[in-house]
Amino acid sequence: MGRCENLRVAAAGARRGFRTWRGERPFWAGLFTLAAGFPILYFPYAHLNFGAIPLALSTSAGAGSLIIGVLLVVLALSLWFQQQTRVFAGITVILLALVSFPVANFGGLLIGLVSGLIGGSLACAWVPPTGDPEAQPAVNRASTPVPVGEDHGER
Repeated sequence: MGRCENLRVAAAGARRGFRTWRGERPFWAGLFTLAAGFPILYFPYAHLNFGAIPLALSTSAGAGSLIIGVLLVVLALSLWFQQQTRVFAGITVILLALVSFPVANFGGLLIGLVSGLIGGSLACAWVPPTGDPEAQPAVNRASTPVPVGEDHGER
């Protein structure tokens, strides 16, 4: 029982640490960007078989696909480890995803294109957490509502 309990405590601590790490950076933006880079990298060099029909998607734009895919993976890692570059990285991810449509087999068969657009949008929209809890606006309870249309003696 002691060893099992130690593993459970260690797993809970690791999960809590990962949740804290994930909350301090645009994690989902990086994950979607990473998910955009892999299909763009993979499909131009893949040889797929559908039954007895071989399907090769390799084109002359394989070098362009390689460059776009590697840049998307690097931008995903920079979103995770260099949060201050999130707006630049987000805009760059969106542009690379759009360029991948004509260059990289319809943007990695549309998987990379859609993932890149989502990841870039999330990166641009992410705001770093502040140390303060969100301040609620002060409500002035002393003022009384004034019905519309009444004259209050102002001339």
